[in-house]
Amino acid sequence: MPKSLTIAISSTALFDLDESDEIYKEEGLEAYRQYQIEQEDRILDPGEGYTLVKKLLNINKILSKSRVEVILLSRNSADTGLRVFNSIRDFELDITRAAFCGGESPYRYIKAFDCDLFLSTDAEDVRLALEQNVAAAMLFGRRQNTQTEDFLEEPLRLAFDGDSVLFSDEAERVFQSEGLDAFSESESEQAQKPLHGGPFKSFLAALHELQKEFPEGESPLRTALVTARGAPAHERVIRTLRAWDIRLDESLFLGGIDKTEFLRAFEADIFFDDQAAHCERAAPHVATAHVLHGVANTTD
Repeated sequence: MPKSLTIAISSTALFDLDESDEIYKEEGLEAYRQYQIEQEDRILDPGEGYTLVKKLLNINKILSKSRVEVILLSRNSADTGLRVFNSIRDFELDITRAAFCGGESPYRYIKAFDCDLFLSTDAEDVRLALEQNVAAAMLFGRRQNTQTEDFLEEPLRLAFDGDSVLFSDEAERVFQSEGLDAFSESESEQAQKPLHGGPFKSFLAALHELQKEFPEGESPLRTALVTARGAPAHERVIRTLRAWDIRLDESLFLGGIDKTEFLRAFEADIFFDDQAAHCERAAPHVATAHVLHGVANTTD
């Protein structure tokens, strides 16, 4: 039996814990703990990752078998995390595994759970996960209105940037250091040479395997490459995906123009990009995941 697609998500990415976090920042750990205990029967509102999780878990219902698992990885203690599990139950999310780490980073359990993707609102946790070669991103942006769950009737739409996300940052480094002309020339010269994989290559491959379990045109998953590349730099991307034997449903080569309206037109449920500026522009419209990887996120 194929391995389940396994997603790890932090409690702050799954639910809206902004109010609780403010208490923690202003009044400290004990006040936060007491607040969560007092409020543990008050259901949390959905966070930026809720729609993604709900649609992923719905795939198990469509297939009538367990092919997707979602695991909660949290800095909370089990005591303060009871409110989170109460909210999971109220929203009928089939999440049974969790690690509550009592203030410590949960990243060390990502490999043990064999996770394909980790989503968090904590930048340091994301960086630590990426260092373990796990696809990881910092989630922010638009939250789903969940008064009804009509959105489950629509496919889960995932949009990915190319360089530093699906692919390594080898080409992006040329662009950053030598400019657009040098980048275009280099990509034309190396059009026949596949790019190395980036942090999200294995996650995209796992999605592709899951899509194969559905008849043509009936998959509840839809993927798109949304890249600033344009001709002639498109050819290397196409040949790379062909060499990997991975199919994307849509590929948008935008030649440097803003991605936001295209993400809205695609109706993306989530967008993964390594560039902070791209993420900030998209965030008011779609749940956005900043991939803290590659030369654009180098601090030295």
